[in-house]
Amino acid sequence: MSKKTANHILLALKGATMGAADVIPGVSGGTIAFITGIYEELLLTVKNIPAAFKYLIKNKFDITGFWRNFNGNFLCALLFGIALSFLSLARLMTWLLEHHPIPVWSFFFGLIMASVWFVLKDIKKWKVSYFVSLLAGMLSGYMVTILGKSQTPDGMWFIFISGALAICAMILPGISGSFILLLIGKYNFMLAAINAMNFRIILVFMLGAVTGLISFSHFLSWLLKKYHNITIAFLGGIMFGSLNKIWAWKQTVETITTAKGETVSLVEKNILPDTYSEITGLSAQIPHAITMAAIGFSLIFIVDGVASRIKKSKINT
Repeated sequence: MSKKTANHILLALKGATMGAADVIPGVSGGTIAFITGIYEELLLTVKNIPAAFKYLIKNKFDITGFWRNFNGNFLCALLFGIALSFLSLARLMTWLLEHHPIPVWSFFFGLIMASVWFVLKDIKKWKVSYFVSLLAGMLSGYMVTILGKSQTPDGMWFIFISGALAICAMILPGISGSFILLLIGKYNFMLAAINAMNFRIILVFMLGAVTGLISFSHFLSWLLKKYHNITIAFLGGIMFGSLNKIWAWKQTVETITTAKGETVSLVEKNILPDTYSEITGLSAQIPHAITMAAIGFSLIFIVDGVASRIKKSKINT
């Protein structure tokens, strides 16, 4: 197997991991991109998409030059992994969250705890402004998690807007696109559309996502270029603040009934494992939760170690 093929397979696997993360409300695909070392290249690639099409038109449809400017190999391998993960894992994640919520949320709690450290370690020398940005991010992340879910229209215009909002969140480490969908009442709706292969809804959602991605990536790339450490501190803070959403033991305090007659939770509050057992009569699964959180926490360091070795091998060759 050539190095180029191996790199494409590795990119597809990173994309699959991003897709798997984005299926979970509260876990960000942007976090995975950050961890796996492709975050800034992804932003730059998305930012340059309009310029690549301008090049194509200006240079008499020079496909080779367009593909190079488009960073086509990188983007296609990544998108293939994301799409494959979305289509294959949507049903599995729905089942896991319904039948094994505590181990699943505990795994992602550990994953994001380690991710906060991973993101913030990029800042070598801390200043007051960085701490202020970190605290602002923590507050922002926490405030987003305590917002109640809402019922919203199912019209195509709102599906388009939902795609734009979700994708902006997806490329921010710490803010989950699926969590934004949950807040605006479109998470179960989109999962059902994917499971039913409703291509009309999926296509409109994707069009909204592409529009939001291109416009937001310019702003985020500018922030990272001009105010890199302050932006990183803010993103790390958002990730830490979002941990409130991923706490495994919750009590539903308010519900709503959907148009289909289903009762879903509207407002939840975090509770201690013992309180969870008392209220529900179910096991708090503390050993399982600790084990899964430890696995999630360790996984970040394993991925970081593998990525560092790959970088070193590229430099040496």
